[in-house]
Amino acid sequence: MGVLSPLSARFRHPAQVVVAGFGLAIAIGTALLMLPVATTSGEPADWVAALFTATSAVCVTGLAVVDTESHWTVFGELVIAGLVQVGGLGIMTLATLFTLLVSGRLGLRARIVAQAETKTLSMSDVRKVVLKVVLFSLLCEAVAAVVLTGRFLIGYGEPLARAVYLGVFHAVASFNNAGFALWPDSLMRFVADPWICLTIAFTCIVGGLGFPVVFELARSWRHPRKWSVLTRITVGVTLALLALGTVVLLVTEWRNPRTLGALDDPGKLLAAFFAATMPRSAGFNALDISQMYPSSWLTTDLLMFIGGGSAGTAGGIKVTTIGLLAFVVWAEMRGEGRVNIGYRSLPDSTQRQAVTVTALGVSLVGVATYVLLALTPHNLDQVLFEVISAFSTAGLSTGITASVGTAGHLLLVMLMFVGRIGPLTLGSALALNSRARHYELPEERVIVG
Repeated sequence: MGVLSPLSARFRHPAQVVVAGFGLAIAIGTALLMLPVATTSGEPADWVAALFTATSAVCVTGLAVVDTESHWTVFGELVIAGLVQVGGLGIMTLATLFTLLVSGRLGLRARIVAQAETKTLSMSDVRKVVLKVVLFSLLCEAVAAVVLTGRFLIGYGEPLARAVYLGVFHAVASFNNAGFALWPDSLMRFVADPWICLTIAFTCIVGGLGFPVVFELARSWRHPRKWSVLTRITVGVTLALLALGTVVLLVTEWRNPRTLGALDDPGKLLAAFFAATMPRSAGFNALDISQMYPSSWLTTDLLMFIGGGSAGTAGGIKVTTIGLLAFVVWAEMRGEGRVNIGYRSLPDSTQRQAVTVTALGVSLVGVATYVLLALTPHNLDQVLFEVISAFSTAGLSTGITASVGTAGHLLLVMLMFVGRIGPLTLGSALALNSRARHYELPEERVIVG
């Protein structure tokens, strides 16, 4: 079994290995960030700050309790970038790759574990999928790094070494949808720069579509009729949310002198598009979120909660989930016995999964919001924004992250971890045995509504 043998002997369900892998990465990251060499002060970092930062990096969130550039040294920043890369690709994807390199073959359990992480529909394709995921990720990051490096070098006069460092760091962060930036104001200084904003935005979108969708688009982008249901829903809902989010934020913030109001018309359009893209769980911000209107916060809340595509680097309940629910509601309103999407019928199990993911997400956000309200003096708008951002691994904030206290920080750590792993994955990891029912009970109608 290669590197998976020790884990497989202890855990009986593949999802348990995924949870353990992410937990181990967070523990290692915390330990590295607590080294004196990781902080600019030369003193060991506070364990809460180190744990929070490591969790935010592995869970590709971007929330931070300390300023990344001023608090962490180059070593600390490289640790963060490494954790982001590991979290984005997935612990089990990397473990599967290492197994391939060492033994040249995959055992059955290794295939099952890799399938649980990459969400592939056939275990026979795991070997190819893992290699494609790694190569595609590195290629996208390299392209973004080249563009960003050139812009920092030519447009802002950065020295070559510094420009390369900035380009690579932000390329890794953007493709993996982790909003860590090396400036205190994130990307606000680049709000009117299309080279920076569009490069990061499109890199985030590609990383957040999900690897199965990206690979299918690469094969058959010219033939939409041949797309699978997954690709159709992901692309359709993504485009709809990007367009709707841009329009709503543009209209809402158009005259706000502290956000879009200070920009010219092309700058407003660019900033609104960037602000609508980042809630996919990218986490960067080119506008001061704390100065947005509450209605814009609510719009961002909804976009963050939905998130990006399945099996990608984005968080949230996923656009696939919300798209499936829309078809379920439409079929129910029309009185149809089956949910049909195009020329395909949706299985009942998939419908239940979509409902379960949404219900668990809403419940967790609701409970966490209540707890954080009780722990902090902040108002409901700010707390709800922070909770959804953590759960959806979006990394955006109204500016209260550092002031929620130790208990609040630990709550956000839990939300980021659960949000990255996924409610269903975490739930199945905790269930040692899956029980199949060998009988069916009589049906009884219940009045709904």
